[in-house]
Amino acid sequence: MRRAVRLALTLVVTALCTAYILWKIDVGETVDRLGDARPAYFLGALAIMVVTVPPMAWRWQRLLAARGIVERLPWLTRAYFTAYTAGQILPTSIGGDAMRIFETSRRHPGRGGLIAGSVLLERALGGAATLALAAVGFALAIGRYDVGAYLWIELAFVAATIVLAVVFFSRAARRLLARFVPLAHRLRLERPLRAFYEGVHAFRGHVRLMAAVLALTLGVQAIRVLAIWMAGRSVGVELSPRPYYVMGPLLFLVMLVPFTINGLAVREAFFVSFLSQLGVEKEPALATGFLFFVVTIALALPGALVLAWENLAPAARDGARLRGRPEP
Repeated sequence: MRRAVRLALTLVVTALCTAYILWKIDVGETVDRLGDARPAYFLGALAIMVVTVPPMAWRWQRLLAARGIVERLPWLTRAYFTAYTAGQILPTSIGGDAMRIFETSRRHPGRGGLIAGSVLLERALGGAATLALAAVGFALAIGRYDVGAYLWIELAFVAATIVLAVVFFSRAARRLLARFVPLAHRLRLERPLRAFYEGVHAFRGHVRLMAAVLALTLGVQAIRVLAIWMAGRSVGVELSPRPYYVMGPLLFLVMLVPFTINGLAVREAFFVSFLSQLGVEKEPALATGFLFFVVTIALALPGALVLAWENLAPAARDGARLRGRPEP
């Protein structure tokens, strides 16, 4: 029943966002913009997204090593790409995280809790880096860009991140949280919430590691914002990268939440709403959002090929053995 309600709400939100887009833009002109897109900028955006995957895999490798789990960087990079593939089917990047936890836990039986904790901390630090970037964007935008409520939303997220950091790593906050354990138990949330909290809190003694991971993540996020800028340049949006550093962190946060199927229409509506306040016409704004969506789809293709090979190759070898022929 709950699943049906969630699906219905997802479809309703998708339909409303799609209706908003169709109401705001000229579909024919948007298609023309996409048809005239400059491929060099599109390929540049895709290249940025691809080359930033290994640093994120290395970041995860360091967090795993801190909990005594040794894993090779090539395999973790492969796990990231397959997670992007899963994220096109499962709910946004949360589904990709679940895929990484599942696959890595199979390679390290009995260490699932530690692996989940590393992924959760990685996601938390990623969110913190995104919001640190949002703080930079907020400073850049004051007096320069009239984007109204978006600035205050970013400021609210920054403040919330500081509060969450205190909640997860302060011993005083730990004692305060213990008072809510009976309530969480009655709501049947104690086990998942405790696992999440303990998985993150365990890194309290690795301050230098977390600082290094946070700095790396901030650098990766700053570079990935340029992929959004390149998607815009591809369809003729002639803004400088500066306003994208206001927009990018919010977009990354929007993409985390499964409002619609694969973020469909919410992402594009966000582009139209934000960029139109900067004087960009709605059609190129929508084209920018759609082209960035195509970039994320292309980023999922390597993982799809890896999964296809891993599943089809054993079947081909088994078939060859049954036919009495040499294996390929």
